[in-house]
Amino acid sequence: MATQEEFESAVAKSQTLTERPSNEVLLKLYALYKQATEGDVTTERPGGFDFKNIAKWDAWKKQEGKGQEEARAEYVQYVNQLVG
Repeated sequence: MATQEEFESAVAKSQTLTERPSNEVLLKLYALYKQATEGDVTTERPGGFDFKNIAKWDAWKKQEGKGQEEARAEYVQYVNQLVG
């Protein structure tokens, strides 16, 4: 499992990527971050034409049931893969 310090370091690394990641990568980073910091999504799914927030909510919802420590470790591993 990743420590809080490793997680915070990975968050900082994710903000310094030299190339802009694809939307799929960004959504996975967002979802893992939210799951690691807040746990399961508790808000209602956005409606209407708010496509960006709907995509973010859906990505986070897919992480439902994953423990915060597990999400934190997965986030750290994923960022390390992206950084190389």
